Amino acid sequence: MSTAATPVLRDARWTDLTVLARLESALFPDDAWDERSWWAELAARPRRDYVVAEDGDALLGYGGLDHGGEVSDVMTVAVAPAARGRGLGRTLLDELERRASGRGAEHVMLEVRADNDAATGLYGSAGYTVLTTRRGYYQPGAVDALVMRKTLRQNGVGDD
Repeated sequence: MSTAATPVLRDARWTDLTVLARLESALFPDDAWDERSWWAELAARPRRDYVVAEDGDALLGYGGLDHGGEVSDVMTVAVAPAARGRGLGRTLLDELERRASGRGAEHVMLEVRADNDAATGLYGSAGYTVLTTRRGYYQPGAVDALVMRKTLRQNGVGDD
């Protein structure tokens, strides 16, 4: 995998499905989306909106949204292990927020495993706050889910 300083962000394509499923399986072995799940997500566009980060031919990460009007939900943000520590998760999250705001969302919400320190740290540093905890939500293991929200707009004025 290359180590370019600035990966290119682009919309996810149908031709990415195999790589997305393979990366998802490596990152989330207990509840990974398979190719059929990814196909369904891309087929739900324009409500669903997925972006990938690539460096040459390598996909380094991806993120996705569900646009639901004044609230957009982050469906996923993931970064390949070899690409971590370069701020790519924040870059993807910033892009998702930009897309949500562009579609009129006032808030972005997400769920994250309470034991995912890297993700909870990212979201907290990006201004997300915990609204509630869903006890034992993630299986196996009965891991809690933190439901988090960030306000993008206040009184009609965007943060971006």
